[in-house]
Amino acid sequence: MIDPRLKRKQLIVFIISLFLLFLAITWSITSGEYKMAVNTYLKTIIGQGESMDTLILMNFRMPRMIITLLAGMSLSVSGAIIQSVTKNPLAEPGILGINAGGGFAIAVLIIIGQVNPNTFIYVLPLVSTIGGILTAFLIFLFSYNKGKGISPANMVLIGVGLSTALSGGSITIMRKFNEDQAEFIATWLAGNIWGDEWPFVIAFLPWVLIIIPFLFFKSNVLNIINTHDQTARSLGVRLDRERIILLLTAVILSSATVAVAGSIGFIGLMGPHIAKSLVGPRHQLFLPIALLVGAFLLVIADTIGQVVISTGTIPAGIVVAIIGAPYFIYLMYKTHSI
Repeated sequence: MIDPRLKRKQLIVFIISLFLLFLAITWSITSGEYKMAVNTYLKTIIGQGESMDTLILMNFRMPRMIITLLAGMSLSVSGAIIQSVTKNPLAEPGILGINAGGGFAIAVLIIIGQVNPNTFIYVLPLVSTIGGILTAFLIFLFSYNKGKGISPANMVLIGVGLSTALSGGSITIMRKFNEDQAEFIATWLAGNIWGDEWPFVIAFLPWVLIIIPFLFFKSNVLNIINTHDQTARSLGVRLDRERIILLLTAVILSSATVAVAGSIGFIGLMGPHIAKSLVGPRHQLFLPIALLVGAFLLVIADTIGQVVISTGTIPAGIVVAIIGAPYFIYLMYKTHSI
């Protein structure tokens, strides 16, 4: 049973996080080349705006914002699950190379595949997921030590190595692309949120609506997995089975996210750690906060890249990396992994 005081604290943090996320969304949507006053934005949202404001908001800015929110939430939650199941505080889809695996699979699809343009949007998440799953399999295979299990330090090292190799492979394949294909993959690898139309929202939303509630449902199992293995087994948890299911689900979620939002790292690292520092390590408490923190971080990063940098657009993945890399080094120092 959760202490009522912790529940109250979580509720307060959740409301504050929700308010900060709303402010970030408002700043993002009202900024840009076409400035929009806050009161105009609010009126347009409820259907009382001018035709030009409605066109810009609903056809251009809203789809991109929804994709950004869903991507931030998904990356943060998948990072939290991977960290919990592997008991590795440094694990997250970007650092482990899962995102790069999805990107490599998409690059291969573009160079050898003949995909109908009408179904391309829906095929991308499937292809990215296959690449992510295969990459995750290789990471766990090479970081497994007989008698000792999976080494957290080896996971990070192998993941970084695979990420570099797969990114290099994607760049090599780009040499065979035409100019438009090469530009697409280059911005995708940099973490550009390119799925900014309603069809991308429709294609991505089912993955989020199915997987995230399932992972929330498994919160108590995740709490037990985080205890000693003997304790977990005595409580009736089938550890190997649950770990495989949870890891596979988290990899699928992050890979599907990468298909519409590009290769964005560090959200899955920072979101869960910030949430745990605010409300503690119980999954029922911190997962909803991690959801909002991940969305907030990606919205802010995308807005900075789009409107704050005056010299041009910078992909959100690069902005996140500038913030996340020092945080990663801090965590490595803190956990004595270096």
